[in-house]
Amino acid sequence: MRVAGEAGATVSFLVALAHLPIANVSAVLQALPLAVTMGAALFFNEGVGWRRWLAIAVGFAGVLVIVRPGFEGFSVYSLLALTSVACCAVRDLATRRIPQAIPTLLVSTATALAMTVLGAALLAPMGGWTPMSGKATALLALAAVLVLIGYQFIIMAMRSGDISFIAPFRYTALLWSILLGLVIFGDVPDLPMIVGAAIIVGSGLYALYRERIVGRRQTAAESAGPDMAPDGI
Repeated sequence: MRVAGEAGATVSFLVALAHLPIANVSAVLQALPLAVTMGAALFFNEGVGWRRWLAIAVGFAGVLVIVRPGFEGFSVYSLLALTSVACCAVRDLATRRIPQAIPTLLVSTATALAMTVLGAALLAPMGGWTPMSGKATALLALAAVLVLIGYQFIIMAMRSGDISFIAPFRYTALLWSILLGLVIFGDVPDLPMIVGAAIIVGSGLYALYRERIVGRRQTAAESAGPDMAPDGI
């Protein structure tokens, strides 16, 4: 399940990235923490109260602002970015179900190998192998190392912590995407992208804020005794 989610996320992300500015794709992907929080509540019974449900709804409204369905500037490839969000959520939720006895390095390595096999299988229908220059090979090798390191830390975090608490930290990727897109590709974010991204990030930060409040209340209630329980979120 984890590999299937990773495969779907990778393919849909790369196709979307080839046709959309990196900042737009990254902004849509910022809905991932909201999707993961929703999935954790629905499938793992993690406590998510009405305030965070409201934050999730507002965040996905921000996604609609970026995607702009039915308006000028809409691209069907934005839907592939949303597909990548759904697949990533499946991947992260499946990670939580992996037994703790299985080493994290084994999980990340197996995922990388599976993705390599999938990529090789897709070469034939997509025109076959294209020889790469030395520079391209070096950049690809660097990207592979960085991805493997990223997988390692993400898997460790998702297996050991509360998913709804960890997920919002991914919003920092948006800042890097905007900066890299501007400096390397010359992509200037438009107003709907900025507004939608601000809505998504704001809702995610609010969800993180509520998580911290609830965590403190639960700790205080446990210290005070069973008769004192935290109120809802």
